[in-house]
Amino acid sequence: MSSSALTSEASLLEESSNVWRLSEAEKVAFLIDAEPYFRNLKIALSRAQRSIWILGWDFSGDIRLRPLDEDSPLLGDYLRQLVEANADLDIRIHVWGMGPAYSQKRVGLYVGPKWADHPRITLCFDTSHPLRAAHHQKIVLIDDSLAFVGGIDLTEGRWDTREHLVEQPARTKPDGAPYPPVHDVHMAFCGPAVTHIAELVRRRWHKANDTWIPIAEERVDCWPGGLKTDLEHCRLGISRTEPRTLFRKGAEEAIKLTLDGIEKARERLYIETQYLSSYEVGKALAKRLREAEGPEMVIVVTKSSRGIFEQYVMAHNRNRVIRQLRAADKHGRLRMMYAMLPTEEGGEHELLIHSKVMVIDDRLLRIGSSNLANRSEGMDTECDVVIEARSAHERDVVKRFRDTLLAEHLDCTAEEVAMAHEQAGSLIAAVDRLNVNARCLRSYEVRPGPREVGSLPGTAILDARKPYWPLQRWRKRWKQAAGRLFGWMA
Repeated sequence: MSSSALTSEASLLEESSNVWRLSEAEKVAFLIDAEPYFRNLKIALSRAQRSIWILGWDFSGDIRLRPLDEDSPLLGDYLRQLVEANADLDIRIHVWGMGPAYSQKRVGLYVGPKWADHPRITLCFDTSHPLRAAHHQKIVLIDDSLAFVGGIDLTEGRWDTREHLVEQPARTKPDGAPYPPVHDVHMAFCGPAVTHIAELVRRRWHKANDTWIPIAEERVDCWPGGLKTDLEHCRLGISRTEPRTLFRKGAEEAIKLTLDGIEKARERLYIETQYLSSYEVGKALAKRLREAEGPEMVIVVTKSSRGIFEQYVMAHNRNRVIRQLRAADKHGRLRMMYAMLPTEEGGEHELLIHSKVMVIDDRLLRIGSSNLANRSEGMDTECDVVIEARSAHERDVVKRFRDTLLAEHLDCTAEEVAMAHEQAGSLIAAVDRLNVNARCLRSYEVRPGPREVGSLPGTAILDARKPYWPLQRWRKRWKQAAGRLFGWMA
């Protein structure tokens, strides 16, 4: 198919439907795992002239962006150095109000760390959300010119290299405690699309602080030197989840993008997700699996669950969804897998999948903060970015990205994945052929059981899809009752 033919295909992205804004990115780089993200972020931060915005589910000033470098400063100290060296620089850190307490079990960030005691460093703990909801976006915006968006917060327990060594001395929390290997994905981009990220972060800021900060009209070059560009001048969409309230409509472009992508996939779906507990997503995937000519699906998830919340709701609902998918897979087009790493003793250790990635055929590449969980569909605040390939070159880049992720899990090269795929004519067959190393993907098996058609009891509280507004529900029921009454009287 020619480049012009690809460009003329109908777009899968539609503003005010499955994307909030659709624009162009001049440069795009894919940052697989936190080591390259943190390394390039540090360079970009050093080039900031006017503003740095950090939005996160959590934040820690006690981490190092370059933990392999013994002389690397703590993040908070580094930010303080930047504002002291530049009188024109403002830094705003916007964190979910419960993030530090929920994830770190400490209150040091709330009481005002010394590095933040500066008039041009502002810490905002955002509680402007419905009860039981969270702000889950992971964004860094520099000079309204360069954006980093994806699944990685600037906090402890996120940094790792692509080698994912089970024993990694540099992979420790600020208190010195080690944490397990973790895989994640982020994206860097510049160009007109960044203006929409600038608008998004200011909307959040205005909602929490009732203050609007003007967006800089002039873009500056703060692209990190040495960061390889994967794409240039490509089509980029931004999808959000924002919870509906009594006074705000909310936004659900992210779940619409997920469902549209599943519905329109022609040949293959590649998904990485920490959670797979959404019944709506599960039903959409199962529908495609039942089709005689539906797409192949390779889905990589985290198997182990941490904490009571994950073990009870997320894990059990995930297992229910997987049972439905396996029952629907009459044509053998599903690989539901989790990643394993070899230990020095000859054993195995699971790799935590924290990434939120979806690749639809070779056309759509999506990276963001949204899990395939109920709360990411309408309860939490999320931000995803999606690339739509419009040329043969862009499709090759999308394929290369997917092959690179698979190669990391299969301990081979992206070229080997591409060759196996071409020879077998099937992504699943390529995975099966290459899945022979100690570092590998294991089939996610669930114990036989009934194919439950509903979520686990308690899901509406712990993994709710939408906020619960008693007044709205009462009004709705009153209108229904009134309609029946007056209809009967008429």
